[in-house]
Amino acid sequence: METTKLSSKGQIIIPKTLRAAHHWDTGLEFIIIEMGDGILLKPKTPFQETTLEEVAGCLKFDGGTKTDDDIESAMKKAARSIWRDND
Repeated sequence: METTKLSSKGQIIIPKTLRAAHHWDTGLEFIIIEMGDGILLKPKTPFQETTLEEVAGCLKFDGGTKTDDDIESAMKKAARSIWRDND
């Protein structure tokens, strides 16, 4: 367990080992959540959390529905192309 102190400016230093383990870099913003006798710091995500259903409506496709055979044919064509390019 690591310890730290509150500075006169209200700042707390998160030990380097913890910052490195969580990949926290300078300028990262945190959400502060009160937890009874303490607080929880959570990294702020760059986007609001959403579900697939909320996002899928913004995906546009102009064309017909692809069948399983269409998809398999396209995958085989791509694989052959990649295989030829690697010779």
